Amino acid sequence: MPRAPIREKKEFEQILVDLARVTRVVKGGRRFRFRASLVIGNRKGKVGFGLAKGRDVSQAMEKAYHQAKKNIITVPVTCETIPHEARSKFGSAMVILKPASRGTGIIAGGAVRAVMDLAGIKNIVSKMYGSANKINNVKATIAALRQLRTKNEALKMRGKIKVVKDKNKKHKSKKVEKTKEKKKKNYEVENFFEKIFHGIIT
Repeated sequence: MPRAPIREKKEFEQILVDLARVTRVVKGGRRFRFRASLVIGNRKGKVGFGLAKGRDVSQAMEKAYHQAKKNIITVPVTCETIPHEARSKFGSAMVILKPASRGTGIIAGGAVRAVMDLAGIKNIVSKMYGSANKINNVKATIAALRQLRTKNEALKMRGKIKVVKDKNKKHKSKKVEKTKEKKKKNYEVENFFEKIFHGIIT
């Protein structure tokens, strides 16, 4: 007997958020198609959302998967939660995400839970307002995750940490540079007065 073809393991896991049958009225009558909303992720900080239509369910899901791969974002995960609070709005849907301590779990609705689960966030508190539309809630959640920044990224954006390229590739803060400049100036002033005292400079 011929062996069945071995399917390649996909790079990302997927969760079907919404599946609907949509119709389009044309001159000859109605055309039925399927619309799939898919969230994909690797549970290690990468997550994406895709929305696509197809003649059948499998085609719609395949197209949505490829669409989600194009929209992959990287989420900063610290201690199995998000680094700070984030709020976002898409259409009439509004989502609030708050960090939580270990053991809290994912306190979220269906659409938000799918995104958090595939992003690898294990402890979070969230709230949805305004709309029960799953697609809009997922898009608002993705928009909120885009706002997240780590502590170093936030300091870099404010210009409080200046990265200096070294042979050892070590990061030095601006404060270290200032202290070095002060020491150098003090040494030059002391050296100048010593020369005057010894009569080198008149």
